[in-house]
Amino acid sequence: MTSKLDAVVVGSGPNGLSAAIQIARAGFSVLVLEAKETPGGGCRSAELTLPGFVHDICATAFPLAIAGSAFRGLPLQEYGVEFVQPEVAVAHPFDDGTAVAVSRGIAATTSKLGRDGAAWRKLYAPLDRYFEQLIDGALGPLRIPRHPLAMARFGLGAIRPAKGLAEARFATEQARAVFAGLAAHSMLPLETRGSAAAGLVLGMTAQRVGWPFVRGGSQGLADGLAAYLEAIGGQVETGRKLRTLADIPPARVVLFDLTPRQVSEIAGEALPARYRAALGRYRYGMGVFKMDFALGAPVPWVADACQAAGTVHLGGTLDEIAFSGREAMAGRTAERPFVLLAQPSLFDDSRAPAGKHTAWAYCHVPNGSTKDMTGAVTAQIERFAPGFRDVVLTQTARTATEMERYNANYVGGDINGGIQDLRQLFARPVARRDPYSTPNPRLFICSSSTPPGGGVHGLCGYYAARSAIGRLRQAST
Repeated sequence: MTSKLDAVVVGSGPNGLSAAIQIARAGFSVLVLEAKETPGGGCRSAELTLPGFVHDICATAFPLAIAGSAFRGLPLQEYGVEFVQPEVAVAHPFDDGTAVAVSRGIAATTSKLGRDGAAWRKLYAPLDRYFEQLIDGALGPLRIPRHPLAMARFGLGAIRPAKGLAEARFATEQARAVFAGLAAHSMLPLETRGSAAAGLVLGMTAQRVGWPFVRGGSQGLADGLAAYLEAIGGQVETGRKLRTLADIPPARVVLFDLTPRQVSEIAGEALPARYRAALGRYRYGMGVFKMDFALGAPVPWVADACQAAGTVHLGGTLDEIAFSGREAMAGRTAERPFVLLAQPSLFDDSRAPAGKHTAWAYCHVPNGSTKDMTGAVTAQIERFAPGFRDVVLTQTARTATEMERYNANYVGGDINGGIQDLRQLFARPVARRDPYSTPNPRLFICSSSTPPGGGVHGLCGYYAARSAIGRLRQAST
């Protein structure tokens, strides 16, 4: 049977849409198939609490989307995508009522760190000097770096445990805790080698490009990507649940924006048994417990810096944040979990009715956890914002297992597409020279289970598309 399409992409998350855009821009026909009724994957928004209150179901802040190369140069503004920049990227409050704000410009951050200001500058200033080169070098597959000295400097810090780096670099509890909060986005225990990488990358982006939101909700980014794809000749079909390769229209190549578990289930014997066994050994990490709040007023933070921040890290000290991560990875939950909170309606009045607000929060829990962490999450917010419960109009919550039920890619509630430690940093999903390819020359993987891993940056799809395009061109000659 003659293939009618050059490529089919299964899944319409940011990586799937990114892959499809690259394929279409290269002049090939491409169709994106999405099981749900709207595109988006981790970039969806909905009225989860009350009418008129728009909540992001997963991703909210997008530093890597504007810093990385996948979306750079795309005319997304023409398709309704507008980024909103909070005054402060992220704030970290403490029990004494103070907070440290990480803002654009290293000087703005160091001025809040007292005697650790010089140490913070010494850590981040060289990274900021080579920001574009480091972002492009660190966020991608393993390859010979174009800027080896800059990458070597970054790599020496990135491979360290975040806790060890923080203790070695900083003397004050405040600076150590701020770095720990950034590094905890890795969803690794902070004693794990490689956990410092997230602290370096996210600290770099916060101080260079900020942590912006998409006006109107994260769905706007997915809708903009889909609209641009269709404008350049691609197609998106929603409501297409696939169970086997036979459900996919004939195409020269197929790219899966899915984790190894789903790829193996759909591809079946089209993949060699040894490769499927390797996919079966792929490791998933800790899950998340997520809450959404409809608020009658802004969160009543004690520290002023939190009022100006788009994202707030609630974890107190380095030791407390590290303990929370160790517990989650060990299959337990901390009484005081590290909580990540976003408050986009402070900067985007389209998110809630006039005078009202939304907030979004999650904590890390064991993979597959069914435990309701509502009380623990709320208590952590109340700890730094007394009276928070009084401004909550209503709330919803999803356990880690419910997160997977919503999106099968979140295996056990793991929103990162799999553990991203040194073993699975580049060898994801398996160790191959081209990690996006499979032993079947028609089949590719473009999800966050490939390098550079989790985060809304579209780079997994971007690099997978380059691999698939190479195959298409080779077959055409």
